[in-house]
Amino acid sequence: MGTLKANDIKGMSKEEQKTKLKELKMELIKSKANATKSGGSKTREIKRLIARILTLNK
Repeated sequence: MGTLKANDIKGMSKEEQKTKLKELKMELIKSKANATKSGGSKTREIKRLIARILTLNK
């Protein structure tokens, strides 16, 4: 999973943004389950991506 920049998100349709948001939320749940094994850096990155999408949807 690469990072999404604001311009990438703005280029997506609203439906694509919703789909990506759902994917990220599922990935966040999986990441939290494995956080003790791999550390929390991936969880932090996923949370930032979710926040970025939600912010640009306003």
